[in-house]
Amino acid sequence: MKNGLSASKPMLSHKSTLFTESVIRGMTQLCNRYDAINLSQGTPGFEPPNEVKEAAIDAIREGYNQYSITWGTPRFREAIARKVTAFNGIPTDPDLNVTVTCGSTEGMMSSLLAIINPGDEIVIFEPFYENYGPDTIISGATPIYVPLRETHCPERGDIFTYDPDELRNAFSKNTKAIVLNTPSNPIGKVFTHEELKEIASLCCEFDSLAVTDEIYEHMIYDERPHIS
Repeated sequence: MKNGLSASKPMLSHKSTLFTESVIRGMTQLCNRYDAINLSQGTPGFEPPNEVKEAAIDAIREGYNQYSITWGTPRFREAIARKVTAFNGIPTDPDLNVTVTCGSTEGMMSSLLAIINPGDEIVIFEPFYENYGPDTIISGATPIYVPLRETHCPERGDIFTYDPDELRNAFSKNTKAIVLNTPSNPIGKVFTHEELKEIASLCCEFDSLAVTDEIYEHMIYDERPHIS
């Protein structure tokens, strides 16, 4: 016994033993050690707009430092709702459809925790942003992975896509949701309208949700449209 704890009794949860160190953070450490160019972490190479900086400074000076509304300040939620309605084409009510989180990672975690029950499964395309697997496990679900493979398309060149049969086989009566990241991190895949229709059809057939992460919606190349 040490410090009042039994040496034979595990202190860590079973879930925590399933995780490994962050690959992204590990590569960042290597880049820092060898003064290398870091392509693993999304560090912007530009400054925020001056208007954003000045607004933050003004907020500090004017004393905006107390608790806000739990789901986000009204003006911010209203601005988000206007953007989603205009740009994504999804009519959005700021009071019913918008919750502000501390970044997309918390948003994904909160979404999964809100819908998952023991025994549920979550379909995830791979390769994937490294948090999706741990988020699913921490939430109490089992991740079911569907690979994205590079193929040649005469109209679009080399692209990543999935096997429709593999995707269908990943769905079952236990499927609660599919995590859809488009454009995709790390491979940059932009899901097409036809692919999204197929995914939506499976969600309807198996009474499942689509939890989308569209953080890279404005980083589109080759004139491939982003579709929410």
